[in-house]
Order: sequence, then structure tokens, then C-alpha cells
Amino acid sequence: MREPVKFAVIELDMHEVGKQNLWVTIGASVILVGIYAYFFGFTNHFESWRFLVDLLLFAGLYMLLIVLHEICHLIGFVLFGRVPLSSLKYGVNLKMGIAYATTTELLPNAVMRKALLLPFWLTGVVPVILGFWLQSQMLVLAGAWLIAGAVGDFAMYAGLLKYPKNCLVKDDEKFPRLHLYTLHPVEKKEDTAS
Repeated sequence: MREPVKFAVIELDMHEVGKQNLWVTIGASVILVGIYAYFFGFTNHFESWRFLVDLLLFAGLYMLLIVLHEICHLIGFVLFGRVPLSSLKYGVNLKMGIAYATTTELLPNAVMRKALLLPFWLTGVVPVILGFWLQSQMLVLAGAWLIAGAVGDFAMYAGLLKYPKNCLVKDDEKFPRLHLYTLHPVEKKEDTAS
């Protein structure tokens, strides 16, 4: 079997992703809480102890969903990529201010794309749907923030769409970037004009 040959790197500009995340957070919050208010009315607890309880509930729920977001990536690697559990890594990069989940295995592009978007659905969309069903404004808001939290995943996904679905992808263990490999490198043609 041929050794994979690296041919490209997709790297996120964290400053740009941070700006996009801020705008999507504001937009998703306004839109989803607005829709919630239209159907159920706006819950106003600013003048009562309930506001503090809701704020603590939101903060705890948001932190839990961030952890679950990264765990969803790991589930995607195992479920879609069939990687061994021993290849999975999870942690927090305090210097960059991000949580991360990765695998040491190479994954086909199509598999990595699925693993990238799984958290969007499970920690963003599902909480919003549950928030509407349970009539929980805080759950809708937390889901909106986690939908926005998938901005980096969507940026990586968009980058991967430019490459063949059968190329191999290695998630960087330290930085928000993906390394792309092929088993069929393009051979350079020799210069015949000499």
C-alpha cells in the first residue's frame, strides 16, 4: 500500500472565525428568541430572583453543550470513520481559548465532513427544537449560541468541499487546521524543453 502524500492544509484564521462567531451569535439569538417570543411571549425576569436562576442555568447549559459539542466530534470519528477509541483525544487549549476533540487517524474527506457537522445538529439544532417544545427560552438561547459555535466547523467543512471526497484528512492535534493527503499523488512531468 502506498504511503499518503500531504498536498494541502486548511487552517482557520481564529480572529476571523471569532468575528463571524460574534455576528452569528447575535443574529441567531435575535432571530430564534424573536420567534420564541412571537409564539410564547417574552419571558422577562429582570426584576426578580428568577433572572439569576435563569442566568446560572444558561451558563451551566452552555458549558455542558460546549463539552458535548466536542464529544460529538469524537462520536462522529468513531461512528462514521470507524476509528479505534485509543486514537481519540479531547482537551482544552487555554492559550487559544478553545476546547478540542481529535483523532490521530487519517479519515476520508466525506467522513471528516460528517464528523464536523454532527455537533451543529446535536448541540445546536436539537436544543433549539427542545426549547420550543418545552417552552424554554434559555434552552433556545443556548442552542442559538451553540449553532453559532459551529462557525469554525462550517469553515472547515467549506474548505473540505474544494477537495475530492476520497482524499484523506488528518486533524491537527494542536491547532485549528486540517492536513490533506492523497494516495495517488500527481507526478511532475519532466521538462522536455531543454
